[in-house]
Amino acid sequence: MTATRLPENVRARIEAVLDAVDAELRAHYPGSGDRAQPVHTVYVPADRVSAATPREWGAEAVTLLDNHRDVLAELGDDALPAVRERLTSAPIQDLRIDFEDGYGFRPDAEEDAAATAAGTILAEWANAADGPAGFGVRIKGLGGPERRRAIRTLELVLDALDGVPDGFVFTVPKIRAVRQVSALAALCEGLERGSGLPAGSLRFELQIESPQAVIAADGTVPVAAMISAAGTRCHGLHFGTYDYTAACGVAAPDQALDHPAADFAKAVMQVAAAQTGVWVCDGSTQIVPDSDPEAALRNHHRLVERALRRGYYQGWDMHPGHLVTRWLATYQFFRAAIDVATPRLRAYVARNQDPAGVLDEPATAEALAATVLRGLRCGARTEAELATAAPELTTEVLRALVARKPVGRT
Repeated sequence: MTATRLPENVRARIEAVLDAVDAELRAHYPGSGDRAQPVHTVYVPADRVSAATPREWGAEAVTLLDNHRDVLAELGDDALPAVRERLTSAPIQDLRIDFEDGYGFRPDAEEDAAATAAGTILAEWANAADGPAGFGVRIKGLGGPERRRAIRTLELVLDALDGVPDGFVFTVPKIRAVRQVSALAALCEGLERGSGLPAGSLRFELQIESPQAVIAADGTVPVAAMISAAGTRCHGLHFGTYDYTAACGVAAPDQALDHPAADFAKAVMQVAAAQTGVWVCDGSTQIVPDSDPEAALRNHHRLVERALRRGYYQGWDMHPGHLVTRWLATYQFFRAAIDVATPRLRAYVARNQDPAGVLDEPATAEALAATVLRGLRCGARTEAELATAAPELTTEVLRALVARKPVGRT
């Protein structure tokens, strides 16, 4: 190493400062990790759920697809057979039994019984080969009189579950302040100690449906601090379409996922969660395929496609009909994205320029590989299809590109 005019004590001081910065950044931004994000979260009110709900929703979705194949073919004919197979075999990836807005306020004895029943259903899904991979409950909020009811419901669900199975998470609505999240993390720690559960086993999602969660009175961005306050317990951020837009003063006819007020909130959530390992989940639409199925199917397909293009890969589904257009739009999006990404990644791995004239950098290769992995995980394409098109792009190579690790020449 060549001589330097930098005094050694100054170098050591700089190194100490920068090492501390590196450690802090690694702690706050560990990356996306290996968890496979579901394409949706289905919400079903606690008084309308049963162990058979995933199968029943899938059957209803298949019927809707078959009855409206013409309009769906206009939206994406090539993916329809794969969508129908998905709806038949594994229609729901993630499901919450809802004790909040979808359930309302009931006598304590009634909600007690429903919470115990919910825990039993969740335990059945956890042990079923064909159950949803992700499952849990949405409890009531932590504000005022709802707090005690929310905590009691969660305790009863956990008692009936008799543990915390893989895939369990609970959603907390109406989060408005960072200290609520700190209290929530303390609640999880207390429940784990009191119930003999493994430390860190309880994880939650924060429902962002208040302007105060996005911008606080002092001008700060609470949602970013909320992720830090949760430690490693925050599983995701879910957007609440109607509460949020209503709180912003948007008139009821204009409250929608694609309103500019909603777009702003989700963009802030996306930035706050970037590289933290916390997922962002788009909200719901109240337009369901009942009175005008074709219009509702077109609308939901448009909203899902729009969200995917903005980097929101998960959204709420509130009706069996939403499953049809959720999977259709998702399969179409990732099939097209994989077809674009594959030649560029092959050229990148081979250290050649892409035939289309694109010279990609490591960050772009990372994003391309991440997109291909998402497409494989959701089922838009199979590993066999990818191996036929690009045998050098194995899942190991794709993961290495996402991690920005070196890959060998082909």
